[in-house]
Amino acid sequence: SSDDLPPGTPIELRVLDDDAAARLEPEHGRWANLRAAAPVLGDRDAGLFTEALALANWHAAAPFCPRCGSTTTVVQAGWARRCDREGTLLFPRTDPAVIVLVTDDEDRVLLGSNALWEQNRFSLLAGFVEPGESLEAAVIREVGEEAGLRVDRVEYRGSQPWPLPASLMLGFTARVADGSTPSTAIPDGVEILALRWFSRDELATAAQEVALPGGTSIARWLLERWYGGPVPESRPWTTT
Repeated sequence: SSDDLPPGTPIELRVLDDDAAARLEPEHGRWANLRAAAPVLGDRDAGLFTEALALANWHAAAPFCPRCGSTTTVVQAGWARRCDREGTLLFPRTDPAVIVLVTDDEDRVLLGSNALWEQNRFSLLAGFVEPGESLEAAVIREVGEEAGLRVDRVEYRGSQPWPLPASLMLGFTARVADGSTPSTAIPDGVEILALRWFSRDELATAAQEVALPGGTSIARWLLERWYGGPVPESRPWTTT
């Protein structure tokens, strides 16, 4: 465990292909992805895993220069790549995304089911920030697009790196705006297929039939801040 290592200890990251990984550890079940590993790792090891995965994803996606199309070479111990034609240094990019806990005047929370998920899997509304857009504007736009609701009182709460593949999740709360009726929330039918309002008691009851955000996600953290403590155990998320 790296939790016992003093600050400043060099850490080496190796990216293995399937064959090399099988030679190192042939039992597939002993390998774990970030979602599975983070809950059992200490803060430092979870942070290292997150950082390593983000870098590995970037290297896999950036073998060519985005300006001229030339090949690139890894430099600075993996923290940058250099264009082989122009010599330009290229650095990892992070895509900002907002995730928002929406409540109404009754302090109910709005959860949605994404089209890419299994049925009865619900979480907070989220989406990527568009070029030239403020974070607050992104929150208002995403809720409007995905649920047909106007929200205001947008407040920043915290962030989480999310290298799946290269995002930074920025967590917010927002309240349904005056004049916008919660019952008129309608899923867009493209990204969001279902929307449900939950009181705290309703969420506790529904936890037996729905899958809620995983324990390592900022969605779960925001939800538990609203709930007032750990939410009841729910069905596990069986798909990514």
